[in-house]
Amino acid sequence: MTEERAYLPALRFRVLTPLFDRVAQMTTRESRFKDVLVEQAALQDRLDVLDVGCGTGTLALLIKRRNPTCEVTGLDADPQIIEIAARKAAAAGVHLKLDVALSNALPYDDGSFDRALSTLFFHHLTPTDKRETLAELRRMLRPGGQLHIADFTAPSGPVQWALSRQILLFDGPTRTRENLEGLLPDLLSEAGFRDVRTTTTMRTVLGTIGLFSGER
Repeated sequence: MTEERAYLPALRFRVLTPLFDRVAQMTTRESRFKDVLVEQAALQDRLDVLDVGCGTGTLALLIKRRNPTCEVTGLDADPQIIEIAARKAAAAGVHLKLDVALSNALPYDDGSFDRALSTLFFHHLTPTDKRETLAELRRMLRPGGQLHIADFTAPSGPVQWALSRQILLFDGPTRTRENLEGLLPDLLSEAGFRDVRTTTTMRTVLGTIGLFSGER
């Protein structure tokens, strides 16, 4: 069977895109895991930071507010959701660079960024796109650069397993299988990242979210 590799909108159906922020806040402990991920990334002055699969720009705005001297770029394949991110940034008076492109064909030169962050994005990707995206992220990170990911992972117990079945309704088994089997750290290692770690896990009403890191 041929993989369906077209990108999915954030909640699968475009009509639901305007609801994305509200759904994320209600179901994923968004504020908490994004706070922890930004702390984990140990951002410093004047770093170039990419938020891949940035969605409505919540993480990119958080990074820029906390680290105003960093150059923050958000990238997503969905023009509709990038428009929402642009409106949020304008309303907040925050400058973000926002690009529309696929994550497996990043429009950046080799070694363009010091950090790449991603939240609740990889479970949207097919197995092939996961691997191609990780290869692209490694390519555009500078030596010593870091990748930090928060995404669904193997459920921590039977209740979390049952809750995680909801993800299949939006993204299907092909895209979510490697996430829900806890294989993201293995994929980072296969892509050539070193010092790959699972730093923490959090229980949510949609299943278990894991935080991961790896170095270029």
